[in-house]
Amino acid sequence: MGLTKESFGTDFIWGVSTAAYQIEGGYLKDGKGFSIWDDFVRKSGKIAKGEHADVACDFYHRYDDDLKLMRYMNIRHHRFSISWSRIFPVGRGEINQAGIDYYNRLIDHMLSLGITPWVTLYHWDLPSSLEIKGGWTNRDVVEWFGDYVACCVRNFGDRVKHWMVLNEPMVFTGAGYFLGIHAPGRRGLNSFLAATHHAALAQAHGARIIKSLQPESIVGTTFSTSHIEPFSAKDRDVQAAKRADALLNRLFVEPLLGLGYPTEEIKTLRKMEKYMQADDEKNLKFDMDFVGVQNYTREIVAHSYFIPYLRAKLVTAQDRQVPVTTMNWEVYTESLYHILKKYSAYENMPPLMVTENGASFPDEVTRGKVHDPARTQYLQDAITHMQRAKDDGVDVRGYFVWTFLDNFEWAEGYDPRFGLVHVDFETQRRIIKDSGKWYADFLRE
Repeated sequence: MGLTKESFGTDFIWGVSTAAYQIEGGYLKDGKGFSIWDDFVRKSGKIAKGEHADVACDFYHRYDDDLKLMRYMNIRHHRFSISWSRIFPVGRGEINQAGIDYYNRLIDHMLSLGITPWVTLYHWDLPSSLEIKGGWTNRDVVEWFGDYVACCVRNFGDRVKHWMVLNEPMVFTGAGYFLGIHAPGRRGLNSFLAATHHAALAQAHGARIIKSLQPESIVGTTFSTSHIEPFSAKDRDVQAAKRADALLNRLFVEPLLGLGYPTEEIKTLRKMEKYMQADDEKNLKFDMDFVGVQNYTREIVAHSYFIPYLRAKLVTAQDRQVPVTTMNWEVYTESLYHILKKYSAYENMPPLMVTENGASFPDEVTRGKVHDPARTQYLQDAITHMQRAKDDGVDVRGYFVWTFLDNFEWAEGYDPRFGLVHVDFETQRRIIKDSGKWYADFLRE
């Protein structure tokens, strides 16, 4: 019979995901303040080709047509993020009413088209004024974030019922506060440990605030995940893979579930104790209504004496000579099956949602069309593996493609194209790719 939407049941959620900084543009429009990404893209050598997202997809001005296009493609659920610095230009204090008005118009238009809003509260664009005060390394960020969350719920909660607290905290702490390759560009273990602990506290604190203001809301958070396998059966590679798994897949979900940080596998995490205060262990825990997993590939891990703290290295897809996307990630859709099984095995794990999944491939416009069979095949295979996990008893209730529009892909700039819809960033012309047409047909009622 083949792959069908009906095999997942009538209540299964199908949608697309986007993020404010990656598509909105309008970076100083109507009172918006600077974010750490507005700053980071202006630092020499940080972004491929020196690109930035000052305009991006110009969704700030074009959301009317883009949402109509989304509805035309039979997409009824849109996960998008709110820009913190569009609401609070300096991170806290005085509210920017023009920012509130923009998101009210956006949400109202979605609802008028029959598209359900799923709001991500933090998708990496911390207000610059808060980074000057230490950003995620400053414990006060937990309360700053809480005030921002409360503002969003009070202004949008009468229409928004589905919330995601953080987007991929392992990425914005690891890449932004340890490796320095993402905003704000900090490096070092102490920055990473402090940011990690405060982000973990914030994800539970934000969820508690939402529930206190809107008890009937559906609240979750999202985690970046990669299926991890050892390079060989040698014990040192097996142990290295376990450490990598603890860092990449377990660091934030286990405190949320009340299990604490995975310090047995990564001894360095014990240094987190200096950032712990009374009741922190209890306050890290929250019973989410769902957990979002975001998965694109797997990683093969080998032991390495030369990598500090982790003693593990990734064996690249190029070195393994396997098919890759334009992100140089291995094309391995079965990773989604393994991650769904892994997360569902936790005791007291709430229902799962696949809140991001997709692939970037080279796209060319030929006679006004974009033929992208590799992306179409990737999505079909990933959904098949999700069905396999569901058949195995995994309680997975939704799937959001990353992403709706080609966009600004952080440090990689505009070259990686994940969208179901092609964007010409010079003319802002939109073209539904063959993968988008397939997804629209798949979702057709």
